[in-house]
Amino acid sequence: MRFLFLLGSSRSGGNTELLARRAAAALPADAEQRWLRLAEHPLTPFRDIRHDEQGYLPPTGNEALLLTETLAATDLVIASPLYWYSVSAATKLYLDHWSGWLRMPGVDFRQRMAGRRMWAVSVLSNEDTAQADPLVATLRCSADYLGMRWGGALLGHANRPGDVLGDAVALRAAGTFFAPPPLPADPRGGRVGEPVSR
Repeated sequence: MRFLFLLGSSRSGGNTELLARRAAAALPADAEQRWLRLAEHPLTPFRDIRHDEQGYLPPTGNEALLLTETLAATDLVIASPLYWYSVSAATKLYLDHWSGWLRMPGVDFRQRMAGRRMWAVSVLSNEDTAQADPLVATLRCSADYLGMRWGGALLGHANRPGDVLGDAVALRAAGTFFAPPPLPADPRGGRVGEPVSR
């Protein structure tokens, strides 16, 4: 397993990052982790040139790095605070560049991302988690479009820096967020994948 954590906050060490790191601490020791702060790897504004004769050229610089790291991940974790009911500007720009990667010759972005898993981590100041529905929908629909599996969304509540460490519910959820889902029940008793005692 190779987890890529993309930090979309404009602030270093913010509440969303703290919550993501708490969840990552519970990953198995053999799960590789790569952390990238999008603010430290800024992308150029995305240009929609799909109908231009030249088309999309192979990326360079930060775009090449993000494409390479995205394709190398088995699990993509988007850690973005809730900004105006959706992902941060840096996160949205990263997703916009997917449009170019989908059309870049030889990348096969959709085929290579299919079957991988996407997760979301976000912290919002409002205690009404429904405020984060647009953010979750943005990421879940993006994953669905590429045929990726949806891991789920880990949401916390905080206002000032470090406040999320006082959100006991979010911290408890973080401890098992990346755990594999339980096996479905077998109608004969036990769980699917386990031998049934006779």
